Amino acid sequence: MAVDERMVRDIVQEVVAKMQISGDAGKMHGVFADMNECISAAKEAQKKIRVMSLDQREKIISIIRRKIRENAETLARMGVSETGMGNVGDKILKHHLVADKCPGTEDITTVAWSGDRGLSLTEMGPFGVIGAITPCTNPSETVLCNVIGMLAGGNTVVFNPHPKAVKTSIFAINLCNEASLEGGGPDNIACTCEKPTMDSSAVMMKHPDISLIAATGGPGVVTAVLSSGKRGIGAGAGNPPALVDETADVRHAAEAIVNGCTFDNNLPCIAEKEIVCVESVADELMHYMLTEQGCYLASEAEQQALIKRVIDEKGSPMRDCVGRSAKVLLGMIGVTVPEDIRCITFFGEKENPLISTELMMPILGVVKAKDFDDAVEKAVWLEHGNRHSAHIHSKNVDHITQYARAIDTAILVKNGPSYSAIGFGGEGYCTFTIASRTGEGLTSASSFTKRRRCVMVDSLCIR
Repeated sequence: MAVDERMVRDIVQEVVAKMQISGDAGKMHGVFADMNECISAAKEAQKKIRVMSLDQREKIISIIRRKIRENAETLARMGVSETGMGNVGDKILKHHLVADKCPGTEDITTVAWSGDRGLSLTEMGPFGVIGAITPCTNPSETVLCNVIGMLAGGNTVVFNPHPKAVKTSIFAINLCNEASLEGGGPDNIACTCEKPTMDSSAVMMKHPDISLIAATGGPGVVTAVLSSGKRGIGAGAGNPPALVDETADVRHAAEAIVNGCTFDNNLPCIAEKEIVCVESVADELMHYMLTEQGCYLASEAEQQALIKRVIDEKGSPMRDCVGRSAKVLLGMIGVTVPEDIRCITFFGEKENPLISTELMMPILGVVKAKDFDDAVEKAVWLEHGNRHSAHIHSKNVDHITQYARAIDTAILVKNGPSYSAIGFGGEGYCTFTIASRTGEGLTSASSFTKRRRCVMVDSLCIR
């Protein structure tokens, strides 16, 4: 979907005026000047949410889903305008995915044991007030996905969103509170500071009324959460390799990999970041990528220019390059390409910074491997032990099994684009908090609950 910049500005200005973000954020639902106020308000709201029936919670969640669909384009345009990342069309799809496929109260279940000595139940109970740190790459998607799951479990949530996406995040938080009020629930089921900072994040992580912290972002923020002394759910970095072996449908692999890599300009953490291909089919794969999938073959000189432009002195992606289109990235180094160019590719060694670094840009280097074992070894190295996501294109079940065991990631997609892992063109539910580092994997409502056992001795077994 093409973005009309004037339309983006008009929509954002209209939304900002409506929300009174500028100078009057205190009138927003769930927005406070101070993190301590946020936590206090969320704590009061949680007292009401906790005693609500699952049906009552689901009623609010249903309204949130409706409001997401109604505001999907506005949220998408706000996200692109505020952060400069991604593209509107794909962000609209991501919001519909959240509305349609993020689990609600159906994920809250009870396990029962009944026998001669009575009845025992294990039920999912709320933590209380959850602290959440959210990124600028998928700002409103993560906020909305988290609220649905956390509310389903009986929690309220306090967000410390990325400062680069604060307006978009506030809009999403306000939407959730409006839904709660419309559904007969309390205000402040989701709260945030009008100006989130590192200091407000530190207050949240140390506050005695926060018993669980969910962090979605880079390795630094996840490490900070895991060092907080509280229970943490960490969704951190990944550098997902896509392996192509000699048995693959190579033409289909080219299409799926490029589609996954370029979705929202490579912002999803699960997206293909590089390819490792068995050399016997590598030239064929490159042929289809260049002739059918809108890829641009970067020369050695252009690769070096890209390295200087998109990676900083510390070896991290340049912020103004993350989530930008291939055309824009090439324009930054003086290369003009047609509108249909959507991905930059080349052959390179695994140590090439454009391949080994998680860029979150539609740059897709191809590493040749002499055979499948060599491909697995290279792919495991490139994933850097994050155990986040990986992909493979193969018709050999033994190869798929070997790769899955070796790379040991939370997500493994076989013979499809990466986004099928979150329910877009594949089976299963959606989430934008994928906790590979702390082991929860694809989080859902049940991830934000604690297990409680209730035992009745010598009664209520009526066999």
